[in-house]
Amino acid sequence: MMKGVCLRYSKNETESEDLLQDSFIKAFDKLESYKNKGPLGGWLRKITVNTALEYYRKNKINTDPLTLVTEEVDTTSDAIQHLELADLVLKIQQLPTGFRTVFNLYAIEGYTHKEIGELMSISDGTSKSQYSRAKKLLIKMIEDENQTELKNLKYAK
Repeated sequence: MMKGVCLRYSKNETESEDLLQDSFIKAFDKLESYKNKGPLGGWLRKITVNTALEYYRKNKINTDPLTLVTEEVDTTSDAIQHLELADLVLKIQQLPTGFRTVFNLYAIEGYTHKEIGELMSISDGTSKSQYSRAKKLLIKMIEDENQTELKNLKYAK
């Protein structure tokens, strides 16, 4: 579970392994603070997410969505429905860091845009914008890949 969280927040396997190791170290250091009031998995998930956010803040990654993606994409597509989980994680890793972080916090972890704003020191509006643009970019990546596959099948015949 922790590895999956790290993969979603990182841009590659190596970075996810670093986040995972840091998360385990923090969990071990804070083990005495776990009071058996709730699932251990939830406690570990929170530590892992916070470790990823700390890494994000420490490296001061650019979160301005306007400088990252300007192309508009149709979000009514159902392309994401036909995607395997491993493929989706790879696509999420390709998102710009700010998009990836907001997408994970909102769509997967269940934080509100207000909470994300507080965690990342950005406005609610920026969080909403980055989530929307992350979704659009994911759909565009998936649709582009599907079109490429269709062309390859056409030429293979």
